[in-house]
Amino acid sequence: MIELVIKGGPFMYPILFCSVVSLAIFMERLWVLRRVLIIPKDFIVKVEDHVKRNKIAEAIFLCQGNSSSIARIFLAGLKNAGKGMWLVKEAIEEKGRREGVILERNIGVLLTIANLSPLLGLLGTVSGMIKTFNAISVQGVGAPAHLAGGIAEALITTAAGLLVAIPTLVAYRFLVDKAQNLIFEMEESSIRLVETLEGSKNSAL
Repeated sequence: MIELVIKGGPFMYPILFCSVVSLAIFMERLWVLRRVLIIPKDFIVKVEDHVKRNKIAEAIFLCQGNSSSIARIFLAGLKNAGKGMWLVKEAIEEKGRREGVILERNIGVLLTIANLSPLLGLLGTVSGMIKTFNAISVQGVGAPAHLAGGIAEALITTAAGLLVAIPTLVAYRFLVDKAQNLIFEMEESSIRLVETLEGSKNSAL
């Protein structure tokens, strides 16, 4: 492995750096985007139950004691429960947008790495071919040992760039889909809370 990095030339180091960053972001987002941390089902059921019984203070207390994304969205809406439903909806939408941005944080870096890695590999290829042609101009075509170094650098960096880019692109698509699914589910839960809140207020009248 170390031998390949050395043969690949200086452009192998930024490619390796990209691979480390890509893996770190993927693992971090995979840990953060767990359903239990974003949309805990038991919590949602309890909040909806409190709202159905018009126990808004208890529902707010429950949201304050929960660290999930949906809890923060519910809390934003429930705090405005006595100020009119349009304020509740507006607060939920605003908080939902912010939470959505938080869920998708750093995912875009993966797409940048997926695009950058092949370009770094291409630079390594160009560098290797330049060395090859320099060797030909100095030593002639009859010196295969001098040509091999440049060709090896060109091939290794190209392969390394693609080996980083392909899994990074797959990871990016996976995380984007996961985040969007969670955002959609949060929207569904928020709509249900608003409907439950409207129903409880109507029944109280």
